[in-house]
Parts: sequence; C-alpha cells; structure tokens
Amino acid sequence: MPRLDYPTYLDHIRTESARFREVLADCDPSARVPTCPDWDAADLLWHLTGVQRFWSDVVTYRPAGPDDPRIVQEGSAERPESYADLLAAFDHASAALVEALEQAGPDDEAWHWSGDNRVGTTHRRQAHEALIHRVDAELTAGAPVTPLDPALADDGVAEVLGVMYGGAPEWGSFAGSGELIAVHLTDTGTELLVELGLFSGTDPDSGTSYTDEDDIALIEPGATSPAEPVAGVSGTAADLDAWLWKRDPALVPGTDDGDRIRISGDRITFEKLTAILGQPLN
Repeated sequence: MPRLDYPTYLDHIRTESARFREVLADCDPSARVPTCPDWDAADLLWHLTGVQRFWSDVVTYRPAGPDDPRIVQEGSAERPESYADLLAAFDHASAALVEALEQAGPDDEAWHWSGDNRVGTTHRRQAHEALIHRVDAELTAGAPVTPLDPALADDGVAEVLGVMYGGAPEWGSFAGSGELIAVHLTDTGTELLVELGLFSGTDPDSGTSYTDEDDIALIEPGATSPAEPVAGVSGTAADLDAWLWKRDPALVPGTDDGDRIRISGDRITFEKLTAILGQPLN
C-alpha cells in the first residue's frame, strides 16, 4: 500500500527527474555508471528516457496494455546519435509522463505489470524509478549525492519488499513458512514484517512454470502475524532503500557513523532473505 499521496509522488517525479537531467547534462557521455557497470552515462540517460516514455504512453492510452501499437516499448525507439539529442529526448519523455499523470485520476484504470491496474501505481513506481536513477546519475557525474527524502525512501523500502520482490501475481500463490524478519526504519519509526515462503504458479503469457521458488511477502500493517520475528534488519529509510536497490548506503549522505545496516537475530534466516534479494528483478 502506498504511504504518500499522489500529488506528492508527482512532485518527486518532477524534482528527481530534474536533478537526474541536471547532473547528466554536463557529464562525459562515456562515463561509467558505478552502480550499473554495464552502462555509461548515455546509456543511463536513454534508459530513463525509455521508461518514462513507455509509462506516459500507458497512462495516456489507458486502459490499453503494452501490446497496443501506440505504446512505445522501452528500447524499441530509435536512439539519437548525439548526446544533445539524447537530452532533448529525455526532456520530451519526462514532460510527457508528468502531463499524462496530471491529466489522469489516480484511480483510473491503467495497465500495470504488478496487477494493480491503476494510474496511481505508475505514480508510485515512477517516483522511485526516478529517485534511484537520480542517485546513479549523481555518482556517474561525480556530483554530490542529494539526500533521499525520508518519507519517499520509507515508501521505497515498502515497495521493494512488497511489490518488486514480494507480491504474488494473481496467477500464482505464496505459501508462507512462518519465518519472519522485522525491518526497522530508525528515522521514520516504521516497522515492517517480511515473511519467507515459497511461490508457485504458471505465467499465462510466457508459459513459464514456477514450483516452490523461494519468495517473500510483506505483511501489511494490521494484518495478523503468523509468528514472532526471528531476525531483524534496521537502518534509516534512505540507507535501507539504497541497500535494497543494491546501491551502497555508504555512498548516500547519512548521519550515522557506525554500521549503516544492522542485523540481529538468526543469521541463517537473514541470509535466506538476502539470497532472495540478490536475485535479478524480471
């Protein structure tokens, strides 16, 4: 469940995208992205351009899905040859995304891969997409890393755990093991519970079947907990958000001079969680 209102998400899309563009504008296009080593600055710029263009199309042509020919898939558009034209393409895509979200109601039906087919889902996901890639851009350009907004980072931790890695699609099922890990956000006071378990199901689009795959689920506040947590992880919202997105928390401004991510309780249970989080998102 989102923890911010939709105008706030939209404000973050604007500000994070603007900072992303600002630091890349004068960056060497061939500069390597330390957090995504296969990319250079031009690749990073083109990636977020494609993402924002795709989701602006999804919202504009709602409730059509990605198979609609009007929706430009990321990576299918012709990539500009010059860096200046890449920047111009980003300007167009980012403005189009903001305009599409401004003109749509958050509860309007719009396709989303998560199954939460509302425009508001794109508000949330694209705010976090812009946030993390803004950090990537600053690191690539050697610019000061701007602190992560605590409230946005707090929501980002919940989104990573509950949607990006957790959250079984409607065609699958999650069987919880009862092994719980407590996640404590030290600056915002948020307490989250993550349950380990197994996922099974067959993707109707690809035909791929999954049987008893290691998985997690986020227990929403107010839900009945199956047991007491046996392990815990704590840190500020910004540190945990960066850590979950495999961005070194030490690269993000913080006030804690000690260990940025603290682990407690049963180490084996925690390692099961990190093994799941170590898998690539698809």
